[in-house]
Amino acid sequence: MKAALLGEGGTVLHEARRATPRERGPRAALSAVLGFADGLRAAGRERFGGEPAAAGVAVPGLVDEAGGTVRFSANLGWRDVPLRRLLADRLDGLPVGLGHDVRSGGLAEARQGAGAGVDRFLFVALGTGVSGAIGIEGRVEGGAHGGAGEIGHLVVRPGGEQCGCGQRGCLETLASAAAVGRAWSAACGDPAADAADAARAVAAGDPRAVAVWQRAVDALADGLIVTVTLLDPATVIVGGGLAEAGDTLLTPLRKALADRVTFQRLPTVVPAALGDLAGCLGAGILAWDSRRPGPGPQTGGRPATAPPTSPRTTEVVTHEG
Repeated sequence: MKAALLGEGGTVLHEARRATPRERGPRAALSAVLGFADGLRAAGRERFGGEPAAAGVAVPGLVDEAGGTVRFSANLGWRDVPLRRLLADRLDGLPVGLGHDVRSGGLAEARQGAGAGVDRFLFVALGTGVSGAIGIEGRVEGGAHGGAGEIGHLVVRPGGEQCGCGQRGCLETLASAAAVGRAWSAACGDPAADAADAARAVAAGDPRAVAVWQRAVDALADGLIVTVTLLDPATVIVGGGLAEAGDTLLTPLRKALADRVTFQRLPTVVPAALGDLAGCLGAGILAWDSRRPGPGPQTGGRPATAPPTSPRTTEVVTHEG
């Protein structure tokens, strides 16, 4: 779990992190999130002498932002958890914004990062899994049922490795940081090796690492070309742990996409600008927006680009799976 107290304009005033006790079950995970938020409020009182203005929380899974409910989160074992209400109750009635972790990161990139000023973009997060956010005119599209942007579950290798979603050959099984780490660990014989080690080995010219890396890049390009064909984004923003490899990832990815386009317009491919804090900043935007009447940033029109003036802080807790 990552958390922050944010001031006006998204200024980070305080950060904290804790492990998510998933091994103790869904109730323990929920209790940990609520307790973390309460502790963050206490830290705000101590440091800044007042109550926070609002709270925001972003979680992985299928999220009903309008209804305030986490419909399903495989990482947390949650089904139909009314998280917005539970968090508001724990925080004595503070306004609460709820969002999906990657869509919240995409929202932050839209307002403050690599998507600022871009009318149509696709934000892709390559971490433990693979997910995406569809940016449209300063907002992020959640879909009819809270499932828009789940690019990680496009089947790019039919009959391939089993995915946690139940399908085989999903993009997530090939191009996530976790998948690259597993593949490189098997190739080099080091059980502790991860995706960052693979990237370093690629940069050093290790042919085994190059083969592992190219397999992931090809799968990612195959998934992205589908979204480019359907969505026609001006920009593809690549974030998450695997994106920390920089040009080691982006240079071959740009080439692989260029090799695949026929009639499609090739989007610009850029790194995410906000890095590890994107989810927290996005949850902060959700918190600020929860204080205003009208449609929220996931489903409404273009929102304001800065939070309302307030001497108080916005409290944020994000969980990124």
